[in-house]
Amino acid sequence: MEPNLFKYIWRHSRRDQLAILLLVLISLPFYFASLNLPKQIVNQGIQGNGFESPSDTQVFGRVHLPLGDRLFGEPVLLFEGVPLDQVETLMTLSFIFLGLVCVNGGFKFIINTSKGRLGERMLRRLRFELADRLLRFRLGQLRRMKGPEVATMIKDEVEPLGGFIGDAFVTPAFLGGQAITAMVFIMSQSLWLGLVAGGIVLFQAILIPRLRIPILRLGKQRQLTARQLAGRVGEVMDGAVEIHSNDGSNWERAELTSRLGQIFHIRFEIYQRKFFVKFLNNFLSQLTPFIFYAGGGLLAIRGQLDIGALVAVIAAYKDLPGPIRDLINWEQQRNDVQIKYDQVIEQFQPTDILEPAKQDSEVEVLPLTGALTAASLSLVDDNNARHVDNVSVELPLDRRVAVVGDATSGKDDLALLLAGLFPPSGGKLRIGGRDVQELPEALLGRRIGYVDPAAYLFANSLRDNLLYGLRHRPLRESDSSGKALERWKAQLAENRRAGNSAFHLEADWTDYEAAGCSGPEELLERILEVLETVDLAEDVYRFGLNGSIDPAAMPDVAQRLLEARDALAGHLAEQDRADLVVRFDAETYNANASLAENLLFGTPKRADFAAEALVDNPLVGEALKRADLQGLLAEKGLAIAQTMVEIFADLPPGHPFFEQFSFIDADDLPEFRQLVTRAEQRGVEQLAGEERRRLEALPFRYIEARHRLGLVDDSFAARVVEARRLIAEAVRARDPEAVEFYDAATYNAAASILDNVLFGRLVYGQAGAEEAVGAAVRETLDSLGLRPAVCAVGLDFHVGVGGKRLSATQRQKTALARALLKRPDLLVINQASAVMDGATRARLVESVLRAREGRGLVWSLERASLAERFDLVLVMRHGRLIDQGTFEELKERCEELQTLLAAD
Repeated sequence: MEPNLFKYIWRHSRRDQLAILLLVLISLPFYFASLNLPKQIVNQGIQGNGFESPSDTQVFGRVHLPLGDRLFGEPVLLFEGVPLDQVETLMTLSFIFLGLVCVNGGFKFIINTSKGRLGERMLRRLRFELADRLLRFRLGQLRRMKGPEVATMIKDEVEPLGGFIGDAFVTPAFLGGQAITAMVFIMSQSLWLGLVAGGIVLFQAILIPRLRIPILRLGKQRQLTARQLAGRVGEVMDGAVEIHSNDGSNWERAELTSRLGQIFHIRFEIYQRKFFVKFLNNFLSQLTPFIFYAGGGLLAIRGQLDIGALVAVIAAYKDLPGPIRDLINWEQQRNDVQIKYDQVIEQFQPTDILEPAKQDSEVEVLPLTGALTAASLSLVDDNNARHVDNVSVELPLDRRVAVVGDATSGKDDLALLLAGLFPPSGGKLRIGGRDVQELPEALLGRRIGYVDPAAYLFANSLRDNLLYGLRHRPLRESDSSGKALERWKAQLAENRRAGNSAFHLEADWTDYEAAGCSGPEELLERILEVLETVDLAEDVYRFGLNGSIDPAAMPDVAQRLLEARDALAGHLAEQDRADLVVRFDAETYNANASLAENLLFGTPKRADFAAEALVDNPLVGEALKRADLQGLLAEKGLAIAQTMVEIFADLPPGHPFFEQFSFIDADDLPEFRQLVTRAEQRGVEQLAGEERRRLEALPFRYIEARHRLGLVDDSFAARVVEARRLIAEAVRARDPEAVEFYDAATYNAAASILDNVLFGRLVYGQAGAEEAVGAAVRETLDSLGLRPAVCAVGLDFHVGVGGKRLSATQRQKTALARALLKRPDLLVINQASAVMDGATRARLVESVLRAREGRGLVWSLERASLAERFDLVLVMRHGRLIDQGTFEELKERCEELQTLLAAD
């Protein structure tokens, strides 16, 4: 990157800078005119110079051709002007002054807006360049950097550069032009006053920047300490498990306190110095008016300076401290942002960096053929430790190769080298006769797959993570990206001016051909096939059952799920197990559902209609009052509280009963014990409003079939059904988007697929009910051919930040599926099954080996016994390849393999 900030700015914004500078030059004559006009207003309009009597007039606005007397020998009159008396002259000059104020304000508005747009565009370019360089870093460099620190540099540390870039050339020209114009005007009125003002300004310009040098050094320290704090906070988040498991929170608090204290002292020192400089600058700025009033007044008294000129000088100087002060601030800002720029780009200029990505038209992505050949391959780290030492091997791309060794064997580093992710410290790695380090990333990233022992998933859907290996460039416009396409086309010119990517994010990037498909439908089949291979299909199916669909967008699927609802009821009836699911009925109370579910008889779409919020919902409260249920709810709540206090009286916190009767937390039990005592002594009606509300809230989570407290009799159930009807009427009339009501003939868009198919609740107390119903649901959906549709919904499951919503095993399986989906010529798996149990690992290895039959596979294995299924086995020890061959051959002759097998 360009080390000089000004050269970087000029290179990328020369045309815009010149355009703004031209505006600045055009504005200066108007600015000068606005400085001279007050003198004319005072002398001519107010004092009446040139008007001997009220009836006298002067010609205003007479215009001669510039240089006419030199060109033609005499002045050439273009406009004779208009005769005006004193009042007319005063008003004309005043309105001209007002017009000049508007013109100068308009120039400032246009110039500042142009500067702002230019600054933001250049800031966008700089951030993109930094992020782009980050994508070109070698893995070794990335592992030495802290993510939060890098994010802070790209997001926060370059932020001040955006405000400065627009001012880099324009501000000194604009403010300098204003200051010089004002100084020239002052000197034209009085040379001595001008020299005094110029001397003080020069003194300011020399002294103030020198006083600000220590502030700049402190600012650099502040930036570094703030960046380190961000990195440390990121470490605290990443190491939360270790902190809590080792009771290290006090140590972390102390370290954070130390860092914050260091930042505090630096910032306080900056404030002290900054405000002293500000005080001195303001003092010098106010010293000049004192000289003008005193010295200029004496000159006016002696007749050496007229009053109008003195007023004009003072008015001109009033505008001078602002530009001078801003110029001094600009100089400080220039030094400050240059330091920030130097510090940032220093972190983004490693000695070894990948070449810039080429356009696809410049890269020929052909299948890899031949063999992967390593010749004297070595890898040495920064401490001169050899992780891979002089490895030479030839691996045909139609063989399945296992790499075995202990934890210090270097097998994991060899896998990274073979995948082309680490540059070798020595030796050569060739594939099909071509040096891997000379191959473009576009070829390596598409034709070689790699799965890490700690695979990373992006905070997106499971589908997006699986398709990540198929998205290299936009291939076609998406059918659903109409408005997005129009917005992108409108922004494309600005994207290019900012040096950003010209690719359309909302287009269809998926390379179906790379996955062996011709379109989205075949791709779904291919994804399901890969999920079966990595043993993840059942997990995705469960995600789908708990997911939901939009019936308006997928009407066919919604209709077939309604068919599955009826088919499931019939299927359970055929098995004499219809009693395992109590279906929803608008006219009956469902004892296996909570009171809140029975009241709403639908799925809440807003938080104020959730079960825990119903007690405070005015619409629900009104319906309960009309159904005579409010008083009963407080009584039922008191009965629940009494029972809970009695049951939990002698139980320790954490007892299973607290989970079964999840009305009251163990921490809240003492408060409810006191509340029950007061209610028994005074009566429920005499309780305070908040206490009564707490009792009324308890029954909403009560399930009669589960909790079995006998609180729901026929009378109470009938009132609940009546309240249900009133709530439905009120919601449909006042707030129809708040609740999606249950309807046997309609798909519930707010409920999950499983809830829609069940259309009821599982009965409590039936052994094996959940497993039996789950099997019946699976059989029903399979018989109707709905499994792919359910899995497609499951692919929309959001995996969370870093895939944390998935288990470690599921994350590794997802990464393996992602690599298999793109059908690489060579797949390198680096101990990716280390987190799995033995049975799961064995099934996965067998399944992947079948899928990679006749294609290149290198698997760094955790257990040597798994190598039996591979075509070729490499045995590593202390970074060296000590033997290779088939498993049977090595089992007989290789002592290292025998040792590894014995350890398994």
